[in-house]
Amino acid sequence: MTIKSDIEIAQSVTMRPISEIAKTAGIDEKYIDFYGKYKAKIDLSLLKDKEKVEDGKLVLVTAITPTPAGEGKTTTSIGLADGLKKIGKNVALALREPSLGPVFGIKGGAAGGGYAQVVPMEDINLHFTGDFHAIGAANNLLAAMLDNHIYQGNKLGIDPRRITWKRCVDMNDRQLRFVTDGLGGKVNGVPREDGYDITVASEIMAVFCLASSISDLKKRLSNIIVGYTYDDKPVTAGDLKAVGAMTALLKDALAPNLVQTLEGTPALVHGGPFANIAHGCNSVIATKTAMKLADYVVTEAGFGADLGAEKFLDIKCRYAGIKPSAVVIVATVRALKMHGGLAKTELAHEDLDALEKGIPNLLRHVSNIKNVYGLPSVVAVNRFPTDTEAEIDLIIKKCKELGVNVVLSEVWGKGGEGGTALAEEVVRLCGKKSEFKFCYLLEGSIKDKIEAIVKNIYGGDGAVLTANAAKQIKQLTELGFDKLPVCMAKTQYSFSDDPAKLGAPKNFTVTVRNVKVSAGAGFIVALTGDIMTMPGLPKIPAAEGIDVDENGKISGLF
Repeated sequence: MTIKSDIEIAQSVTMRPISEIAKTAGIDEKYIDFYGKYKAKIDLSLLKDKEKVEDGKLVLVTAITPTPAGEGKTTTSIGLADGLKKIGKNVALALREPSLGPVFGIKGGAAGGGYAQVVPMEDINLHFTGDFHAIGAANNLLAAMLDNHIYQGNKLGIDPRRITWKRCVDMNDRQLRFVTDGLGGKVNGVPREDGYDITVASEIMAVFCLASSISDLKKRLSNIIVGYTYDDKPVTAGDLKAVGAMTALLKDALAPNLVQTLEGTPALVHGGPFANIAHGCNSVIATKTAMKLADYVVTEAGFGADLGAEKFLDIKCRYAGIKPSAVVIVATVRALKMHGGLAKTELAHEDLDALEKGIPNLLRHVSNIKNVYGLPSVVAVNRFPTDTEAEIDLIIKKCKELGVNVVLSEVWGKGGEGGTALAEEVVRLCGKKSEFKFCYLLEGSIKDKIEAIVKNIYGGDGAVLTANAAKQIKQLTELGFDKLPVCMAKTQYSFSDDPAKLGAPKNFTVTVRNVKVSAGAGFIVALTGDIMTMPGLPKIPAAEGIDVDENGKISGLF
């Protein structure tokens, strides 16, 4: 039997007109701005008009520490939403938009997989409604106005050696990490060292996803620090008078995008910061809109629970005033065996010893959700054909020791039908009372908050600050930024800052080499290990396998 690719499955399903999906979600057509037959934007006024409507239950989908074997977090999120619909619940999805970098790089598309996808998957994975282009344009407008200010006389006294703002492009392009620009003579600008971030690592993306309205967006944009003066004073986008024009570029993009799953479940796909660099969640506006439209909202946070879920709970929930009613932790037998020491080529056969060595990774994530955050959770095992009953039973046994249920998820092959058991458990959990709490209090110092994350979430012994990081923390504290939440920039492949330390490592410290403030987003960024804000393409990029036929039909997009 030939197994269809994700794009072949997506192209084989007849999509419903987006006007029908809007009607299903209870959205009056006056709030809809159509982007063709199958995509639309929802006017921001809908959220204001539904202020008094009771919010739906929010379900957060997260996962174990990722491996090359794959976990299927987005696929599970989509299948769970379709499963909730199958059992008669009023449900909506709130997901991130994919970045072109990973689409053309190593991961491929990011719209789910198998029979649990959001569509039109080609559009979602590529230009979609142009949101990321608008974010990149706003970012680069600010960069242009900054350099122009210096060129035109530098009235603010900006020190070109202390500019922190980078240009951005939504592509994995290592060649642009460090550049020197302004060359070629006086009329071509002031020469200086510069660099590019990938768009999803830009502070504009973080601001965009945390803003609650246009006025809040303008306030956050105004607070962005682009560099420092010769006498150590921060210079903001507001100082450069760039905010109005940046907001004009972002105005339409701020409206959430409406699409559908293969089974016609409404999906709001909007925003997409990386979770190993930024906070890894879709926009606050999309999440809150979905919670006004549906009784159950399924959302996800990027990478493992130590990154995406931690930031979702400690940053997004703080600013948005929301909290999940239940958490789903996605795992695969294959990935857990990799955490137990098996190579990717050895995962197809039963190995209970390797699985038992890898399960502590899952259990640490489960314990964090339960004991640190006080939230009810369920483990969703994304089942592969090679998984044996003995392996599944071992996971169930270990999770039950922590008082957490395990449910098999078969949404990749069966769509919503394969997610009904998970949906039933999620509904049960949403009916339970919980005492949600944060990992740390904002009143502590910047170092206190970093230490709390390292010890309580990663299971480490503490944080080690380089001399440079300690100096930066001192300066940020003097500037009054010490009461902001912390966003850890860390490898996604380990609880530690060393990607080679798999499983649930102990007796380690995390080295913080650089600390900066994202004043517009409203958090402190602590950079650890060798984390980079501009990825590179692999030896064989996914882009090599993508093509278009003479009829405009795309192939190879995962």
